[in-house]
Amino acid sequence: MPVVSYRAALGLACLLVTPASGQVLTHKDLSAPIAVNIAQTAMATCSANGYRVSATVVGRNGEVLVQIRGDGTPPHTMENSFKKAFTARTFRIPSGEMEERLKKNPQMGAQYLTGFTTARGALPITIGEEVVGAAGVSGAPGGEKDEACVKAALDKVADQLK
Repeated sequence: MPVVSYRAALGLACLLVTPASGQVLTHKDLSAPIAVNIAQTAMATCSANGYRVSATVVGRNGEVLVQIRGDGTPPHTMENSFKKAFTARTFRIPSGEMEERLKKNPQMGAQYLTGFTTARGALPITIGEEVVGAAGVSGAPGGEKDEACVKAALDKVADQLK
């Protein structure tokens, strides 16, 4: 009889620590059409200013959603646009802010991460307070110009990011 009581007590204990219903995580993600629109708009904005650039849009987990190498751009612009976008997504800040953080903390471990950069030219993409991705551009003469093209693209789709 004590064995049955022990098993019953153990079963009851398991029921008490198991949630009655599991929670489902919900979140918003960038759609492919929005990601394509961001990349194309950023490139068109830079092109209108005479800059040949490449653009990358990454999603919630830093994965590439869209990557376009602009006509006549050097091959490194693809990698740079990705690193900028990945850094902006990972740290939820404009990629260029990492330079200031590294100056304040030269031992910052993040500098050794694959895909990390301190180069300016990417911005996080948010829906409300939630960072759902980032967009990066590389190829304009200066990261501030790359970033301005990304900003113009994000402004264009702002009404869709709600």
